Amino acid sequence: MKKVKSNIKRIIIFLVILVFFMYLNNSPLFTKARDEAPLLLAHRGMAQTFHMEGITDDTCTAERIYEPEHPYLENTIPSMKAAFEAGADLVEFDIQPTKDGHFAVFHDWTLECRTDGKGVTREHTLQELKSLDIGYGYTADKGKSYPFRGKGVGLMPSLDEVISYFPAGSFLIHIKSDNPEEGVHLAQYLSKLPKERLSQLTVYGGDQPIKTLKEILPELRVMSMDTMKNCMLPYIAVGWTGYVPSACHNTQIHIPEKYAPWMWGWPDKFINRLENAGTRVFIVAGDGGWSEGFDTTEDIKRLPSNYSGGVWTNRIDIIAPILHRIKW
Repeated sequence: MKKVKSNIKRIIIFLVILVFFMYLNNSPLFTKARDEAPLLLAHRGMAQTFHMEGITDDTCTAERIYEPEHPYLENTIPSMKAAFEAGADLVEFDIQPTKDGHFAVFHDWTLECRTDGKGVTREHTLQELKSLDIGYGYTADKGKSYPFRGKGVGLMPSLDEVISYFPAGSFLIHIKSDNPEEGVHLAQYLSKLPKERLSQLTVYGGDQPIKTLKEILPELRVMSMDTMKNCMLPYIAVGWTGYVPSACHNTQIHIPEKYAPWMWGWPDKFINRLENAGTRVFIVAGDGGWSEGFDTTEDIKRLPSNYSGGVWTNRIDIIAPILHRIKW
């Protein structure tokens, strides 16, 4: 009986020590101070935002925009230029392969929502796409007026035009399908770029094209649901030790604010650990389901005190001035 009691005592002591270690190893204590400002990622450049109520995969978001507060249309060179000038560190944009072997910078699978064109985007040539009015379908009053109609003709750029126009710009490129051949196609284009230019780019999208892209260009930073799961699940299991799984190295992580507090060491130790592994951490608003961003002053109040990781925003023009004037 004494031996049993002695063993129980040892187990209790061990568990107390373990819990104390887990707390100490993941608390703000002894954490390297982070005094830099957050890294700002502008979703689709300077874009027209829209209300999220009742949104589905089939929703035409151009038909539900808020009253325009700026003249820019998403995924265009002027919108990206404005985003960088407003304070963006990175700009996200979407790509669609074209019928003649190029990549067009455009979000939608089909053309009817935003443009005066019809049909599947990738079934057109680049020249055909560049002739469209990409501002044709935007309305803030249920079709009573179309403030951008006629102003978006010729504004759909190619991937090559974006990369050439911003030779030092950092971008997050979004593949809009799960076709592995798109990974091959994009790898063929990106492999022609200098290594230093490649280091300024991150690509995310479907699991299959991202897997293929990474196999061809292992040095490229990529992200998909698979890469996120392969990193985060092992980290949740063992991250309390301070160990960062190999799947978390040289990648990018987008964490919904709803789940971020569950990451061991969140925020500073977690961000430090992943940055030391060559990985950037961005927080997105809500549960991450519909590209919600930190877009208002009220949203910023939900960030952790002195937060210095990455921030996903749809309103870089509002958020950058706020975060840049805060002393971190």
